[in-house]
Amino acid sequence: MKLHKIFLVFFAMALIIVACKKDDAPAVDNPIVKDETPYILKTGYFTAPNLPEDNPLTEQGVHLGKMLFFDKKLSEGESQACADCHRQPDGFSDTLKFSLGVEELEGKRQAMPIFNLAWHTNQFFWDGRANLLRDQSLLPIQDELEMNETLEDVIAKLSAEQIYRDQFTRAFGTSEITAEKMSLAMEQFMLSIVSNDSKYDKYLDGKLLLTDSEERGRVLFFQEYNPFFPFDSGADCEHCHGGNNFENDSYKNNGLDTDAEFLDMGRENVTMNAEDRAKFKVPSLRNVAVTPPYMHDGRFQTLEEVVDHYNEGIEESSTIDPTVLYTRSTGLFLTAQDKEDLVNFLKSLTDETFLNNEEYKSPF
Repeated sequence: MKLHKIFLVFFAMALIIVACKKDDAPAVDNPIVKDETPYILKTGYFTAPNLPEDNPLTEQGVHLGKMLFFDKKLSEGESQACADCHRQPDGFSDTLKFSLGVEELEGKRQAMPIFNLAWHTNQFFWDGRANLLRDQSLLPIQDELEMNETLEDVIAKLSAEQIYRDQFTRAFGTSEITAEKMSLAMEQFMLSIVSNDSKYDKYLDGKLLLTDSEERGRVLFFQEYNPFFPFDSGADCEHCHGGNNFENDSYKNNGLDTDAEFLDMGRENVTMNAEDRAKFKVPSLRNVAVTPPYMHDGRFQTLEEVVDHYNEGIEESSTIDPTVLYTRSTGLFLTAQDKEDLVNFLKSLTDETFLNNEEYKSPF
């Protein structure tokens, strides 16, 4: 009888020990699987953009694109990331006239800012040579003046990292890394970058007032040029820089040079059409105060220089935009006060929320 009781005691203890071991055993990690949770684009009062149906924004796809955007592995010698020439405090642009690549070589054009690309419908780069944003994303990697790397080498470097194999699985359902998936992820991240909370946006929403100078500048910005009534004539900016995004999805020659002075043929290099000679993509004026220098070749350092160009510096050429040419004979009639007011209005387009948004900062 005693032996039977002793056996029961030991049996009970054994069960307790086994149970404890099961409770103390480490949990098995959840398997890495595709996560299709949609990324909610914060469009604010903007009209919803036409996003690519074959590349819907997901939280994991956007995150992967951000990883790639900030990773120096995409360049030769792992010395430069996309974010080095497109810095968030500078409106995801570069304040150098021409960005420096991995070999310290200058690029050929000023780095364009990256925001609100979801609303761009006329290709990418100053000359529009990339039809889709996914096409644009891969070209700087392979450009010898920029990141100077092969896609094959980038894929090899990323494939060696478990963190990337896992993230490609979350985004695309497979750990296989390809150039196409890289481009789709970077497209998603760049499409997610939105700027729509400037002082001017708050003014439109009735949350605050513009200063007297900013208000005078706003009126000038949207008022048309009138050569017959100079005192009622405006700066006529809206023709090219209109709508919520302050651009017009077109290519223009804005009177920077005469035909004899053309150094960059711009859009013509893509279309092979002489009518596109020296025409360039019209950029958004949002955050323009933090994205100097200006124009495709960075020739102007300040907004004051830009205003002076349109007021009194237009050069005639064979492909100049007719609206710009129309003002050349008289200029815009802007006084010193007008110029100051116009610049102050342009500064009201700066979006501090966008410039400091944690969602767009490096994930590393």
